[in-house]
Amino acid sequence: MEFYKYQGTGNDFVMIDNRDFRFPKRTALIKHLCDRRFGIGADGLILLENDDAYDFRMVYYNADGKESSMCGNGGRCIVAFAHFLGIFTEQTRFIAIDGPHEAQISRELVKLKMMDVNLLHNFQKYTVVNTGSPHYVEFVDNVQDMDVYTEGKSIRYNEIFQQEGINVNFATPLSDDMLFVRTYERGVEDETYSCGTGATACALAFMQNHHQTSINIKVLGGALKVYTVKTGKGFHNVWLEGPAQQVFKGHIAITE
Repeated sequence: MEFYKYQGTGNDFVMIDNRDFRFPKRTALIKHLCDRRFGIGADGLILLENDDAYDFRMVYYNADGKESSMCGNGGRCIVAFAHFLGIFTEQTRFIAIDGPHEAQISRELVKLKMMDVNLLHNFQKYTVVNTGSPHYVEFVDNVQDMDVYTEGKSIRYNEIFQQEGINVNFATPLSDDMLFVRTYERGVEDETYSCGTGATACALAFMQNHHQTSINIKVLGGALKVYTVKTGKGFHNVWLEGPAQQVFKGHIAITE
């Protein structure tokens, strides 16, 4: 089987052209392919498939081998992959598990339209928001020195969130228009170098009390940017922008 490896600000994915629908969608196989010691190694696996109403369909699996909710960096990477395959030139429209998405590409910079967010749930210490995937957002004084793995895991598996699972984000404002964000991702069950839906969630949680229309996001793997328009208690025209790069291609034997 031919595969490609893509990364978006350090969030990496096994990418497979499955327009012939030949890939065996087995949980154990996908988990093996994502394993960093015994497989290819990735935060997730993404299938590009045909769809009659859109340019293509995105099917996303976490590193645990289970099909999951929307992945923002994965969405940007599959746009770059579809562009590489010649499916579109500059603008595209595709379908994912959370609905349709628009995207634009200029060299290795991909701008992806995310779902509208109609409501953020604010609690005393944190905010919960669904940006295609569910996210916990907590603002802290110094995210640089946090033990994100331990703190994130304890929240992801506490009695409130354990059943459905949640992605856990910690963010520190660096200026009026920049956040430093670190994320513990469910399904990966570890801190990742970047999380697109998490960066978006943190930007919206911050912007609900400010007047910006865009926020720069610093992540361990680089830089992202979120654009949006505030409306009532939510946001529309939410866009996530950042680099998406092909790292390598290869072949791997698939045994039945």
